Amino acid sequence: MVSYILPFEKPLLELQRQVEAFRAQVAPPGVPGPELAAKIAAKEAELVAARDAIYAALTPWQKVLVARHPLRPSAGELVRLLCDDFFELHGDRHFADDRAILGGFATLSGRRVMLVGTRKGRDTKSNLECNFGCPFPEGYRKALRLMKLAAKFSIPVVTLIDTPGAFPGIEGEERHVAEAIAVNLREMFSLPVPIVSAVIGEGGSGGALGIGVADRIFIFQYAYYSVISPEGCAAILWKDRAMAETASAALRLTAPDLLELGIADAVLPEPPGGAQTDPAAAAATLGKAVLSALDELSALPVPDLLAARYAKYRAMGVFQTLPPPPPLPDAATGT
Repeated sequence: MVSYILPFEKPLLELQRQVEAFRAQVAPPGVPGPELAAKIAAKEAELVAARDAIYAALTPWQKVLVARHPLRPSAGELVRLLCDDFFELHGDRHFADDRAILGGFATLSGRRVMLVGTRKGRDTKSNLECNFGCPFPEGYRKALRLMKLAAKFSIPVVTLIDTPGAFPGIEGEERHVAEAIAVNLREMFSLPVPIVSAVIGEGGSGGALGIGVADRIFIFQYAYYSVISPEGCAAILWKDRAMAETASAALRLTAPDLLELGIADAVLPEPPGGAQTDPAAAAATLGKAVLSALDELSALPVPDLLAARYAKYRAMGVFQTLPPPPPLPDAATGT
């Protein structure tokens, strides 16, 4: 039985119970007879069809819920699945080591990279240690230190984004979180190595963008990337966080929206039912996309790489301005 059910997945519960009831009828040595095997197969097919139908029609808000699924593979889990080795580095050399930012040298299918990601926990203790995936200013300074270290040794940077946003409390303000994020944006634009970013879950506001300036931006199928959380948007526009579902649609934060708007370069398909159902398959998809992008970007001379990065972000948010209407006729002359 699955250990966590999203609200829109509740219709699948009864089908899951029926599958498990049939499996419970299997006597030792664990091989069902032909009739029981046919019942199990038919019920499993019904379950798969129902799940696929639900996930094919997800609303933006429901995709936000999938992106926040507590069992969704985290940056740390994807690192373990993706990398041949990983040597974590700690501290910003100014204040502290922020556990919400994971970073270090890694080997990805034989290619050396600097891997930086936002990290969430799995339970209360680990969530508190990682500040629920909301980095402090020292987290962004640690990330920048590692990226500059990568540039020193001509190593590409890979970032994994999964954060509701930077920590919004007084400690962040006291230690200048806005300045830390702004410096990261500026410095990442001029970093002379390829940068590939992937939104693997939540991509919330400047907290995500602080490690998100990249030559290639990928987003998982059920992840989201937004200037503000749906709840925050609803609180500002409607003065009611309960309007988060409406805000999700207005923000155009889903992967297809971001691809259409030119924010994301590609949408990475997830296993049926979301990345949490098969983290290894999700990691394999991510690894293939990252390696392909690094092969392409590493072939570019540094001036061309930086020029393309600049042009990429200059093109974001472009809109069409219609020509002004013709002047109204003069009342006296009629012309």
